[in-house]
Parts: sequence; structure tokens; C-alpha cells
Amino acid sequence: MRIVFMGTPDFAVPSLEALLNSDDEVVGVVTQPDRPKGRGQTLTVSPVKEFALRRQIPILQPTKMKDPDFLAALRGWDSDVVVVAAFGRILPPSVLSLPQSGCVNVHGSLLPRYRGAAPIQWAIINGEPETGITTMLMDEGMDTGAILLQERMAIEPQDTAGSLSARMAAVGGRLLIETLKRLKAGTVMPRRQDDSQATLAPILKKEDGLVDWNSPARALANRIRGLTPWPGAYTFLHGDRWVLWKATPLSEPASAAPGTITNVSKQALHIATGDGLLMVTELQVANSRRMAVSQYLAGHAIESGLRLESPPPV
Repeated sequence: MRIVFMGTPDFAVPSLEALLNSDDEVVGVVTQPDRPKGRGQTLTVSPVKEFALRRQIPILQPTKMKDPDFLAALRGWDSDVVVVAAFGRILPPSVLSLPQSGCVNVHGSLLPRYRGAAPIQWAIINGEPETGITTMLMDEGMDTGAILLQERMAIEPQDTAGSLSARMAAVGGRLLIETLKRLKAGTVMPRRQDDSQATLAPILKKEDGLVDWNSPARALANRIRGLTPWPGAYTFLHGDRWVLWKATPLSEPASAAPGTITNVSKQALHIATGDGLLMVTELQVANSRRMAVSQYLAGHAIESGLRLESPPPV
């Protein structure tokens, strides 16, 4: 088959690589426009574009999906199927109707649960024990198309959004190839999603990282894992921003107000929450680098009784 691939972040690269190693032909790649990144706002290409450039695949980067020039170029690729993995845009009917065999999406959840832009992050934040990959036929809705194949996988206790995404991306590439094989053979039966079981995974914003110390310790630990590596869970001490990268809930009860540092050891800070204590072992303070708490304490004096705040004092 002649395939057009649409994707943007690291999660999408294993699916593109799997297609290139298959018997089908990737005739072109569509990815998001280059974006300014970092303090210097340097124009940066997406991981998918970087990979496609190395493999010398034609690339389109539309700013608008309904742009006539983009649609004409897409039509010129004469694809049998469009494969989408974490592209980051809703496909309009003018795109969905182009390929002869439709558009196949690789989605990072067990649909209909966690429809939306951040399914991996929200599954961890919500404390789910498992997740998975779904391949589906796309329609005009947000991840509402008919399911083709699914594969379940466990969410490990120490998984972050970053580590889980990497594992899921590899599964996504393998499941995609199996899906296309079965589609060509006519041995996969699309099945409608049960909309009554649907949940949403909206796009994350920086503000979602603000820690609410009134939440239980376990919920905060899950949130920290789900927000790693982006946007990061953060709080404030004396107006300085602290990003919390690694934390473990403790079963012992908290005897101080939520957000209070109750104990400072060589390796960790124990912080009171709305239910239980949170043991923080890795953080990033103000404009410093990410480091173990032991490294930070080697150069900074932190005393028990200090209270972390969210939002910061006005």
C-alpha cells in the first residue's frame, strides 16, 4: 500500500519506523510546523520530521489542514491509507476522505477510555493499573472511530509519562503493522465504541502542574509521575518555584498542615498532604538543574516546619 504518515512527537517515531521496515511504501510524511523552543526560542523540528529527513522522505508541514495547497500536495501523493500517530491536529473531512482505505490512528489508550490529546499522562495521574494501544478507523470525532485492534499493558508503579510513553510507542508500531496486515487480508472487523464508557484526556497546560497540597499523598505521587517530563509538578517556597520530579507516598499520617516539610533526611524531604506524607527524593529549584534531594541539601539548608505553598504568596 501507498501510505501517508502523520505524526509529530517521539511517540510517533516507532510507528513510522515500523512502516518503513514493512512491505508497504511510505510516500510522504505530514508533521507540525517547526516551533520555537527553550529560552532562546530556537526554531526546532519535530522528532518525526528529524527522522523523516534522515530517511529522505518527502515532508509537508501545513499551518492549516484545509489549506488548498496542502490538500493538493496530499492528493498528489495518491495514498491508499493515511496512518496517524499523535499528530496533534483534528483531520477535516477533506483529508479523511482522500485515502482509498481511510485513515488509521494509533492511540495511546484502551478506547473509549481516555479520548484526547494526553491519554498516557491522565491514565497515570488517575492511578490506573493498566492502559494500552488502540488502532482505529478515524472519523470526524475526537478518537471516536471504530476500533480495529487493542493491546493491554500494565502501568508500573514507578512509570512516568515519559517512560510509559516510550514502551507504548514500541507496542504501537508493532500493533500498527499487524492492523494493516489484517486490513489487507480482510480479517479484522471494525467495532463501534461504546460511547457510554468514554472518558476524556484533555491536553495538558502548564497550570496543571500546580500542586494542591490538600490532595492525598498517593494522588500527588501519581500526578508527579503523570506530569513528568512535561509540564512538571511544581510548588513554591518563599516565592521560588520548586519542580518535584520523584516522590513516594508514605502510609504514616501527617501531623502538620498540608504543604509543611515535616522531616529533612539526607536523601529526602517528607511533606504533609491532605492525607499522608509525601517523600520527595528528586527536585529542581528555581533556575537550577534537576537533582536528587541529597545533592540539593548538600548546598542548601532546609528546615522542618517550612511550608510549601500553591499558589505562591502575592
